Amino acid sequence: MTRREKALALLHAGTVIPATPLALTEKREFDEEQQKVLTGYYLAAGAGGIATAVHSTQFEIRMPQYNLFERVLRTVAGAIDEYEQKTGRVIVRVAGVCGKTAEAVHEAKIAKEYGYDAVLLSPGGLNDLTEEQMLARTEAVAREMPVIGFYLQTAVGGRRFSYEYWARLCEIPNVVAIKSAPFNRYQTLDVVRAAALSSRAGEITLYTGNDDNIVVDLLTEYRFQKDGATYKKRFEGGLLGHWSIWTKKVVEMFGNIKKNHTVTPEMLTLAAEITDANAVVFDAAHNFAGCIPGIHEVLRRQGLMKGTWCLDPDETLSPGQSEELDRVLATYPHLVDDDFVKKYLNGVEKEGGSA
Repeated sequence: MTRREKALALLHAGTVIPATPLALTEKREFDEEQQKVLTGYYLAAGAGGIATAVHSTQFEIRMPQYNLFERVLRTVAGAIDEYEQKTGRVIVRVAGVCGKTAEAVHEAKIAKEYGYDAVLLSPGGLNDLTEEQMLARTEAVAREMPVIGFYLQTAVGGRRFSYEYWARLCEIPNVVAIKSAPFNRYQTLDVVRAAALSSRAGEITLYTGNDDNIVVDLLTEYRFQKDGATYKKRFEGGLLGHWSIWTKKVVEMFGNIKKNHTVTPEMLTLAAEITDANAVVFDAAHNFAGCIPGIHEVLRRQGLMKGTWCLDPDETLSPGQSEELDRVLATYPHLVDDDFVKKYLNGVEKEGGSA
C-alpha cells in the first residue's frame, strides 16, 4: 500500500483528528515554529490525523491581506513529514477547502500538491447556492481529491440541508467521509440515515463534529429498517475543534470507546462533562463568538500557544469566558492533559525548540 492508501484506510477505520488552530505572534503574524510545536503535540498525543485550514484555523487565512492558506498547509505538512519519517506512523492529512466551485477546486489542487489525503469541503458562505449547485461543486472537487462532506452548524456560517441532499452526496464517487457538525440531533440523523441507506454505505465513514454530543455520537449504533432489512451505521471517528485541546485525554477516551462501545453510567456522565467544558471553550453562551479564542486560551495556559490572538483583532474572549474556563478546569481536572503537555514541551526544549 502507498502512504496515501494507508492514510485513507485509517480514515475509513476511524481515528482522532484535531481541527488545528492558527499560531500567531503578538503582531498577528504567522508563527511557523509555534505551529510546528502545536502539530507535534497532537502527533505525540496519539492523534491519527490532523485537519488544518479549517474553521478553527480561521477562514481569514485565505484573505489577500494575509495570504496564509498555502503557507499553513506547507508548514503543517512539513511537521507531519518529519514525524512520519521518525516514527514510521502514517498520519491522515486533511485540508479544509472553501469557496465556490473554482476556488474550492483550486484549494484542493494545492492540498494535493502538499501531500494531503482528503479535503474537508466547507459549505460556509454559500447560502446563495442551491442544493443542486452544492452537489455539482462536490462532484468537481471529488474529481481532484477524496472529499469529506461537511454539515456545518448555522451559528458559524452553515446552513440547513435536506435529507435528499445527503442521500445524493453519499452517491458521489470519491466522497469518503462526512463530518456531521450541525449541533442538532434531527439534522445529524439525516446524515446518518443517508449514509446507512446509501449504495456506498461501506465506502463512507462518519465523523462526529458535534462538539455538544461527542461521546454519545461515538457510542451510538444507529439502525434503520427498509424493505425488511436492517441497516446499521456508527460514527467511527471525530474531526473536532474541541479535540485540539487536551488531546492526550481525548486519545485515551477514544481508544476506550472504540474497544467495546460499552454504554455505562460513567460514560454518560463523562459525555455531559465534556459538553459542559465545550460550552465554555466554544462560548455557547455568546452564540460561539469566542470559540476560536477559547481554544487559544486553553492552549496558551498550557504553554502550547503564546497568546489568544486572531487575525481579526475583534475576535476575542467573551466577557466572563475566562472565569468560566477557571470553573471548568477546577471541576473536571480529569479532562485535562497538563502533565503530558509539560513533558512534551520539555522534550521540545531539549531538542532545540522545534517539534
